[in-house]
Amino acid sequence: MMPLRARLKDAALTALIALILALPLAGVRTEDGLDGVLIHWRIGAVCIATFAVFCGRLLLGLFVQKLRGRKIALPEKLTAIGANFNLLSVIFILAAIAFPFTPLATRYSLDVSTMVLTYIMLAFGLNITVGYAGLLDLGYAGFYALGAYCYALLAQHTGIGFWACLPLAGGVAAATAFILGFPVLRLRGDYFAVVTLGFGEIVRLFLINWTSLTNGPNGISDIARPTLFGLEFSRTAAAGHAAFNDFFHMDFDPIQRVMFLYFVILVLALLVGLFAARLRRLPLGRAWEAFREDEIACASLGINSTWIKSAAYSLGALVAGLAGAFLAARQGFVSPESFTFTESATILAIVILGGVGHPLGIVLAAFFIIGLPELFREFEQYRMLAFGAGMVLIMVWRPGGLMAAREPSVTLPFKESPP
Repeated sequence: MMPLRARLKDAALTALIALILALPLAGVRTEDGLDGVLIHWRIGAVCIATFAVFCGRLLLGLFVQKLRGRKIALPEKLTAIGANFNLLSVIFILAAIAFPFTPLATRYSLDVSTMVLTYIMLAFGLNITVGYAGLLDLGYAGFYALGAYCYALLAQHTGIGFWACLPLAGGVAAATAFILGFPVLRLRGDYFAVVTLGFGEIVRLFLINWTSLTNGPNGISDIARPTLFGLEFSRTAAAGHAAFNDFFHMDFDPIQRVMFLYFVILVLALLVGLFAARLRRLPLGRAWEAFREDEIACASLGINSTWIKSAAYSLGALVAGLAGAFLAARQGFVSPESFTFTESATILAIVILGGVGHPLGIVLAAFFIIGLPELFREFEQYRMLAFGAGMVLIMVWRPGGLMAAREPSVTLPFKESPP
């Protein structure tokens, strides 16, 4: 039975999520920043709605707890639906799909949302390595860089399109992790973390110094953009291709390409999230969690720890390679300065702040770490001070992360023994 203090924390967290989702309704962002005068009735409506969510969540939890105390069980079908159907996740997905078609969808907001989704995808991949298998990877940006440069070089020298290079970029990153994993995965704990940190720096220095291939610190520019079945999102298409606006007889608008990139990364992030959630319930995912809890006990059962951890390391790198290829296609430019240790630390902070191993917590943490500093950019240096204070408060309030509690991957029926 959950105590009242825990109920209050749960209700406050739900209200905080509702407040974050409702904040854009309090004011409209223009080219000059936030409007000087915010509409008072909108602010009042947001506050009332947030308080209503808090009270509703608290009363609902107390009501369910009272029903359980009276041993009033819900129907079996409703219980199965509640176990497999996460309403909050569906709300997030529907809101993400509808967002580009709302008045709030400006070029700036779409760019920020695309960046947030990119980090969500990266955090999903690192969650496989850190959250499921318990391997602290501090060089995750190295695989991110391999995917980006793989697509940039292939697109520049061979002319292969984005959709053909996307699996190749992920495969190169996964193959590198698989080869690196055999000597590295024999290490444990801090020793493994230090080696992965060194790998990330080696990749960055490699990209800087091999100027004949990577163009050194100047990076690679004029990278081909992704197309929609061969339709280019430009005013005039290249020879042998068609423009998106000409094909559909529409006026050209630069935001069309921004919306297309938003939906591309949204689909990629959803696929990776569903894949990781499904993978956790498979025997491989259960083996990862078992090794994370007690590696010696699992090894005593005859399970090959090197192969199991290598699978987690490679799959996490695969996701980073895919995200790197999208980054190169979105920016049209890559350089080694985009893949420093700060990138690895940011992705790891999203995983830890959201709750290690919890996909929905990762989404919330990505909005908090990547999205909120962009919303408060007008405050200049004070926004980072507020960002750091917010992280400290969350770690004090929720030491295990925003979504620390996770459902078990496998549950066995329990039968009471007869008296």
